[in-house]
Amino acid sequence: MDYRKIAEEIYEKVGKKENIVSAAHCSTRLRLVLADNEKCDVKAVEDIDGVKGVFSASGQVQIILGTGVVNKVYDEFLAVSGLTGASKEEATAAAAAKQPWYKQAIKTLGDIFVPIIPAIVASGFLMGIMEALNFMVNNGFVNIDTSSSIFVFANLFGNTAYVFLPILIAFSAAKVFGGNQYLGAVIGMLMIHPDLQNAWTVATEGVKQTQSVWFGLYKIDLVGYQGHVIPVIIAVFVMCFIEKRLHKIVPAMFDLFVTPLVSVFVTGYLTYSIIGPVFVTVENAIIGGVQQLITLPFGVGSFIMGGLYSATVVAGVHHMYTVIDVAQLGLYGKTFWLPLASAANIAQGAAALAVALKTRNSKIKSMAVPSAMSCFMGITEPAIFGVNLRFFRPFICGAAGGACGALYASIVGLGATGTGVTGIFGLLLCLNDPLNYIIMFLISAGVAFALTWMFGYKDKDLAESKK
Repeated sequence: MDYRKIAEEIYEKVGKKENIVSAAHCSTRLRLVLADNEKCDVKAVEDIDGVKGVFSASGQVQIILGTGVVNKVYDEFLAVSGLTGASKEEATAAAAAKQPWYKQAIKTLGDIFVPIIPAIVASGFLMGIMEALNFMVNNGFVNIDTSSSIFVFANLFGNTAYVFLPILIAFSAAKVFGGNQYLGAVIGMLMIHPDLQNAWTVATEGVKQTQSVWFGLYKIDLVGYQGHVIPVIIAVFVMCFIEKRLHKIVPAMFDLFVTPLVSVFVTGYLTYSIIGPVFVTVENAIIGGVQQLITLPFGVGSFIMGGLYSATVVAGVHHMYTVIDVAQLGLYGKTFWLPLASAANIAQGAAALAVALKTRNSKIKSMAVPSAMSCFMGITEPAIFGVNLRFFRPFICGAAGGACGALYASIVGLGATGTGVTGIFGLLLCLNDPLNYIIMFLISAGVAFALTWMFGYKDKDLAESKK
């Protein structure tokens, strides 16, 4: 394979140096941020020998080259273009700067939650395992000593990330907003201070104590913010705003102790008296509305959202769904949104797999097979942008499969004990109800595959897509 030639052809077809803002690569794709995506001849790039597919996502033109090839083409591309290489993070930042404000806001949410997802996944997996073990012990399927240290400690470990979630969110948000992460963590700690009533006890015990604020103007409930997301993010945003302004106006000799003190105290008071009460109400309304939608009779709401989910991935607004997952975990102990997302992702993978098995074009097959496999693991972009949207009908068939899988998940009340993982490994978050997750998986994949095989793709579509 002539890597130099591939790089030269890509360089020509994307509009040359004057149209390239930055270039980076991941394990399989060359990621280009272009000044004007319209100047990129996508069809011509797709026809370059060695290119397995092209799609646009998150403001980047992503050219699929494959593992072991992309890094060599990237090196040649830098040599041909005279550009300086950028990291994937720098390319992502450059792409984000071109996007409208609402997409930048959604990306900010993603930047906050991505670093803490491993903690949520670990707790979610362990919680699911412990729920499954408790079910089997209580029903006599297994005989385990539930008083042993391993069992007792595992139960404690399972919910730790959720108990202290406001601290994790606050620490991560402070970094994203450009503030001191440890001051951010303090704001998170203030919101779950042990002197506040635990929010999870309010439903059964009622509010036990109130406090007058703003010189007796009104009273607020002295209740913690366990399980809440939006109030924490807003509070930390305010703290970072105050901190950065103070750094500019406080003399250097006083900055070390004045800025942290004022930032924490002012933000803490505002959080307890205004930010917390207001945005808890907002968050509860949003999550309540989502829950009502996906629990409509006969699974109608979930059917609609399961069908539309992949379209929101195309629009780039799916990063905000982590907020729904985490908030539902805090309110209900499970997220009913993740199975819906998993159904949609599985279905798009099955649609891409049907294209791979039906086509006789080796280039399409070599792109569709790994794209389908990654989709089953929860990484949807290669399948959606590289295969299904390219021929369009497979995307619609995948959406139909996702709708059917989400419908079943809603009817049986399938919920996950964590977030961050969909597809095959999403089963580990549904060990409390593994059979229904498997059935949901089979329905989503089966419907999408069958529809794509029968109606979604013919090799003549490839010729039409090149016209």
